[in-house]
Amino acid sequence: MISKIVKVKELINTIDPLRRSGKQVVFTNGCFDIMHAGHVRYLAAARSEGEILVVGINSDKSIKLIKVKNRPIMPQDQRAEVLAGLWCVDYIVFFDEPDPLKLIQAIKPDVLVKGEDWPEDKIIGADFVKADGGKVVRVALVSDISTSMIIEKIVKMYC
Repeated sequence: MISKIVKVKELINTIDPLRRSGKQVVFTNGCFDIMHAGHVRYLAAARSEGEILVVGINSDKSIKLIKVKNRPIMPQDQRAEVLAGLWCVDYIVFFDEPDPLKLIQAIKPDVLVKGEDWPEDKIIGADFVKADGGKVVRVALVSDISTSMIIEKIVKMYC
């Protein structure tokens, strides 16, 4: 499972020949701080858009730039290990920036997937992917579950 967790250069060297053989590379990203059923459904839906699913994970450094105090809950290596255990995830790569644009530009996915809570014109990398001949897919989310909701529930129960 751990071999799914790769550096950008290794990832590109691995997926380029697969792409040339006709496989569709799908990319999505997120923090995946506390995994839940919504994440699993989302990732399975993303994987159904092609043959190779690459998941960009916000590093701990990245999360500290974009989230509230005390996040992430789980360190990046543990978050990646949990994702690596999912059948639908082929490769995992970290990014330190607040958004995955540089990573998307390096990987050049055929399909970019985000949750339907993101309007397409706000999806980072959407213009790049479409200009390169790819497509953007917005996946339905599970409405009654999120990492923030889980954290809020725990805080109410124990504080």
